[in-house]
Amino acid sequence: MAMELKVDADPAEVGFDARRLARIDEHFTRYVDEGLLPGWLAVVARRGKVAYVGKHGHRDVEAGLEVEVDTRWRIHSMSKPVTSVAAMMLYEEGAFELTDPIARWLPEFAEPRVFVKGSALQPVTEPATEPIRVWHLLTHTAGLTYGFHHAHPVDAIYRENGFEFGTPPGADLAECVRRWAQLPLVFQPGAEWNYSVATDVLGRFVEVVSGQPLDEFFARRIFEPLGMGSTGFVTDDPDKLAALYVPDPATGRAVRNDAFGRTGQTRPACLSGGGGLVSTAADYHRFTQFLLGRGELDGVRLLSPRTVALMASNHLPGGVDLEQYGRGLFAEMPYDGFGFGLGFSVLEDPVKAKTLSSKGEYAWGGAASTAFWVDPAEEITALFFTQLLPSSTHPLRQYLRQLVYQAIVD
Repeated sequence: MAMELKVDADPAEVGFDARRLARIDEHFTRYVDEGLLPGWLAVVARRGKVAYVGKHGHRDVEAGLEVEVDTRWRIHSMSKPVTSVAAMMLYEEGAFELTDPIARWLPEFAEPRVFVKGSALQPVTEPATEPIRVWHLLTHTAGLTYGFHHAHPVDAIYRENGFEFGTPPGADLAECVRRWAQLPLVFQPGAEWNYSVATDVLGRFVEVVSGQPLDEFFARRIFEPLGMGSTGFVTDDPDKLAALYVPDPATGRAVRNDAFGRTGQTRPACLSGGGGLVSTAADYHRFTQFLLGRGELDGVRLLSPRTVALMASNHLPGGVDLEQYGRGLFAEMPYDGFGFGLGFSVLEDPVKAKTLSSKGEYAWGGAASTAFWVDPAEEITALFFTQLLPSSTHPLRQYLRQLVYQAIVD
């Protein structure tokens, strides 16, 4: 059963100015009117109350279908926090320590090799001096990468092996992980931060540790208890699934792309904990409320408050930000002032980040320009949904932050 999502508080009740919140509508409606976005949906809540739900435009422009509150969206990398929560639930059961080498459960990673020099065709590698540990997967510091980065010879090796935007046809998660384990690492485990397939490997780790396929673990242990009935690796309602768009290189206008838009319509061979889920605003709102509730929602507790606090802390060595520790290439967040926790970006320095948001805010986004954040200091959660690949096309997330925080008046 789909959960209902509606405004349940007067904005003033929770410290917002309604006229100022309306600026969200004005701003994002322009993107639709100019043809830059097909349509969008945004949700802002504070102190557990929904103060704003805004939407405009179409979920399917060609069919003339408007964005509805229960539209299904491919959330891509917003799957990563779900996988991270799954892993930390097993951690709380004493299944492993964060410092454990993953090779204990994934023996294919027993002897990783690290790229030193050369090219994609003739790489020179050396043995890893440190095993890949569980926390390396959670923090994207394992030395793994993505084929779509186009920044390092190892990225090209991933593409050669069928890993650019997807996975080789027919290969399941176990097979993909076996193949990634055979490819060189970009750097020694723990040495740097690089956005990567680490969370997909973490999903396989969850499968092995729990003895359950990832979709089953998610459904039984997370989605059912939290009332997220419309979230999964395949949409529960194909008629409500939004179409996917990309910017036209010449005009910047959103153009339908059915090749990428096939995801979410059928159960994938590879259950990607890094990017495979489809969800609704109502479902993901419940997930953010569970996080804001420090591991509990409506009397259901999946994690302890201490575990959520650890996940939402900056784990980069020395407390540095991504600008100092990360590779300067695509991620779902800016680098300045942001660290990284166990599955989320973590805002360390709002001044350096040039944002109105609060220190301690944790967040992530997805490739089709979806995003969320949780701000424990102000008790705010915010969500944004659209379907435009890639998420670097427009600075939607930065603007949403500005527009939400300028509306706080208490």
